[in-house]
Amino acid sequence: MASKRDYYDVLGVTRNVGKDEMKKAYRKKARQYHPDVSSEHDADTRFKEVNEAYEVLSDADNRAAYDRYGHAGVNQNAGGGPAGFGGAAGFGGFSDIFEEFFGGGGGGRRQQRGPRRGSDLRYDLKISFEEAVFGIEKNVEVTRPEICDSCNGSGAKKGTQPIRCTTCNGAGEVRRVQQSILGQFVNVTACSTCNGTGELIVDACEVCNGRKQIQKTRTIRVKIPAGVDNDTQIRLTGEGGPGTQGGPPGNLFVVLHVAKHDIFRREGNDLWIDLHINVAQAALGDEIEVPTLEPDGSKSPLSIPPGTESGKVFRLRDLGVPILDRRGRGTHNGRGDMRVMVHVAIPKKLTDEQRSLFKKLGESLGKEIVPQNKQGFWSNVKDAFGDSFR
Repeated sequence: MASKRDYYDVLGVTRNVGKDEMKKAYRKKARQYHPDVSSEHDADTRFKEVNEAYEVLSDADNRAAYDRYGHAGVNQNAGGGPAGFGGAAGFGGFSDIFEEFFGGGGGGRRQQRGPRRGSDLRYDLKISFEEAVFGIEKNVEVTRPEICDSCNGSGAKKGTQPIRCTTCNGAGEVRRVQQSILGQFVNVTACSTCNGTGELIVDACEVCNGRKQIQKTRTIRVKIPAGVDNDTQIRLTGEGGPGTQGGPPGNLFVVLHVAKHDIFRREGNDLWIDLHINVAQAALGDEIEVPTLEPDGSKSPLSIPPGTESGKVFRLRDLGVPILDRRGRGTHNGRGDMRVMVHVAIPKKLTDEQRSLFKKLGESLGKEIVPQNKQGFWSNVKDAFGDSFR
């Protein structure tokens, strides 16, 4: 232990160095001493020393143990992992012991390094009420990650290639054997040197800075079928984030937000509209036309029978919303209906002639009507006391 150099000196950083600065220092040292690129006679030894230092200091727990106890605080035989149980605090129960051995990483399980599907993306799109009912095609601009064209997703500078990680020998994982009262355990974790990739980027791509992906804005054509509703999701297969290790891309989900209409409202596949008629129409009946949502702006005839009351609902068949199939792919199974709800409007202002007619109507119906003046409290008091009231 005494012959080992201080890990901070190995990386050429101070003890209060941040995580990002430490990573930069490590990459610089790794590039300097990697056996494949360095001509120094002790490059292999120095490179392993740099890897060992970074593996310990890049882990928060290991770094804390090293800062407190030095090299004795880490288990060098286990490749830089924590030594022992870290004190008696590890014996809170069998689950604590298991956690101590496996570190919460599912000990013994191999890291998945095969092809991985890309992430799914979401795009929120606002459409009008009519567009939702009858469908439309729209162009949307989506900013998403894509494989870097300059390095073809390798992350390495053009003309170079990533090198194999010597810490894990390209496996992407590190195995640590630990002895305990329960026997020998093997803990398999992702290699902290290469973050589980099995390779190191010596010279990063100048375009993506080693991230292997860049953000691009693409224009995508979206077909919105007739009959969609608010919060409907349209899946565009393969238009999501790129896959890794040769995996397929993810999907893009377009989430629709439908604007409200001035006169129509929707309930399921039915359209509703409020129709206001006067008392004469309600009493005698009438033949009228009501607006529809049809693209040609046509109106539909409606017969109001005599004696229609407020709240009466009339149904106009097949003038509602097209019905989507169960998968929402736009294969329609007919349409809903349009529902017309009648509201009888009571006039608030009448002419003398209209007042007379309503009075005669009341008498003909067997009830003499005493018209009520719509006056305020003080006006009624004045009428009662005459001009003497001031």
